[in-house]
Amino acid sequence: MTVRSGPLAAGEAGNRLPRTVAKQKKKEEADARREILAPVRTALNTASVIVAVASVCAVVPFVLIVELCRELLSEEVDTTRVSQLLSAAVITLGLRIVLQAVAMTLSHLTDAGFQLSVRRALAEKLTRVPLGWFDSHNSGEVKRYLQDDVEALHYLVAHARLEFVGAVVVPIVTLMYLFSVEWRLALLLLVPLIVYAILLSRMMDQSSRDRLAVYNRWERTAQSTTIEYVDGIQVVRAFGQAGKAHSAFQDAIDGQAKSLGRFKVPMIRLQAIADIVVSPVFVMLVIVLGGSVGVTQEWIAPIDVLPFLLVGLGLGSAVMGLGYSSQTLREGAVAASRLHGVQREAELPFSDTDAAPGQDRTVRFDAVDFGYRADHQVLRGVTVELVPGTITALVGPSGSGKSTLAALLPRFYDVDSGRITIGGVDIRDFSSEELYWTVGFVFQDVRLIEGSIRENLLIARPDADQSMLEAAARAAQIHDRIADLPRGYDSEIGVDASLSGGEAQRLSIARTLLADTPVLVLDEATAFADPESEAAVQDALATLVAGRTVLVIAHRLHTITGVDQILVLENGAIVERGVHDDLKSAGGQYQRLWEINELALNAISRVMLKGTS
Repeated sequence: MTVRSGPLAAGEAGNRLPRTVAKQKKKEEADARREILAPVRTALNTASVIVAVASVCAVVPFVLIVELCRELLSEEVDTTRVSQLLSAAVITLGLRIVLQAVAMTLSHLTDAGFQLSVRRALAEKLTRVPLGWFDSHNSGEVKRYLQDDVEALHYLVAHARLEFVGAVVVPIVTLMYLFSVEWRLALLLLVPLIVYAILLSRMMDQSSRDRLAVYNRWERTAQSTTIEYVDGIQVVRAFGQAGKAHSAFQDAIDGQAKSLGRFKVPMIRLQAIADIVVSPVFVMLVIVLGGSVGVTQEWIAPIDVLPFLLVGLGLGSAVMGLGYSSQTLREGAVAASRLHGVQREAELPFSDTDAAPGQDRTVRFDAVDFGYRADHQVLRGVTVELVPGTITALVGPSGSGKSTLAALLPRFYDVDSGRITIGGVDIRDFSSEELYWTVGFVFQDVRLIEGSIRENLLIARPDADQSMLEAAARAAQIHDRIADLPRGYDSEIGVDASLSGGEAQRLSIARTLLADTPVLVLDEATAFADPESEAAVQDALATLVAGRTVLVIAHRLHTITGVDQILVLENGAIVERGVHDDLKSAGGQYQRLWEINELALNAISRVMLKGTS
């Protein structure tokens, strides 16, 4: 990886989106934010009204103090009026504190419940998306949706609306009062606010959003490169490629740092200027200069400058928070847009009728077509029947559609046309529970949850007792290994137990045995097994497939010579079918694959013999 070819280069090539595209993107983000926050709109509106009243109460004490000062400077001081004004100021200030606390408590309680409901909704949503969705979204992305993005909504819910209301109401009430005192000096006081608004709009314009998008891409690149660097450091050092790996890692870090600089430096400059123009010292300077001119020209009384010094100085602090919160607001908006996208993902429809295939477990693919994109078909007109109690193997060159065809049976995706039936019932008419009670799968990449051995096994059958767990583990050739662990079946994976690839695979097989599904999909389950445990995995698989309808993806042809049916795929279509002995001498694609397989095995044997001689 090089800096010039990464996401930063894309950002440098065109940091500004076309105006129409930028407007559309901004509108989509606003719509996403509005829809995501719809459940808490009523609570936020209530909190906003409370904050608006509290904001008025924040200005009133200063107005009362001004009137108190006028009274004290008058020729005849009314002590009763002074006491009344002072008491009213204190009471109003206390009311403002109470109202602000009520509004903040309401917004934070709303946010806590909202985050819980969003996480639950997302978790529920992820149970309805096609299982294939997780192939294109790794665990890091799913974690970001459920944790990071939901937490990023905190500012939008608990703070953004309230801060905006306060930043609007306080200046409006203040300016209304000051205009009633002296309109010309009030107009002068608008200048810092206008300059601040212009600078704030530049801080939040599309070019800033684009630079943030470039930085986010670099951040993701740096994260993935860091993981690859740490995970692969032993391999690259063993082959003398540590320098190249370090260079790629350094390029990613440098790219992230440069993109952060391109995003932050303009922001810091604008923020610094904006802070100055609304700072109390600068606003006071404007008031003093303008007031001095007004008093000198005799169009303002000296006492009328006092309200501007007491009340006007608060204008800057009321709006200053908007600039500091702009980045958090953007991050929340982007997170809301991502979560909205997840919520709009197509769901895998399941029937509510609980259709069941009865005793017949015959699987049939009828003229199945499928593509991951509309413009690219992966499978074309696949028709095949899997008879109960038989094993059918899928073979073919890389990219021929083997894994895709196998993934359609447990409904990782739905077919584009045609249908897949079990016992004559379309799998789309099954409920999700019925489908996964009927179809089980064991893939190369074993997925184990964080927890104990027992918890991993009970996923397949929550009501299984100890004897059932042990029977499945013995059949999968993994019971003895579990028994040797410090806490046996209650040992925590990653804490008490570090399982090899073959051991993890056998645990996965034990889990599938517990599920006891009559239809089974296997994807070269011994591929990641170490040589010592491959025989044990093969024995476990032999127990697993007995009496079931089995579809297996075969990458090593010598492992499927005894299966009942072999399907040869090429470019998404079945070009040959039969048994090993017939296909081996048929002169077709299978014969060529077999010859390549034999050459590879012979080459490995020669190398191993040469190494031992």
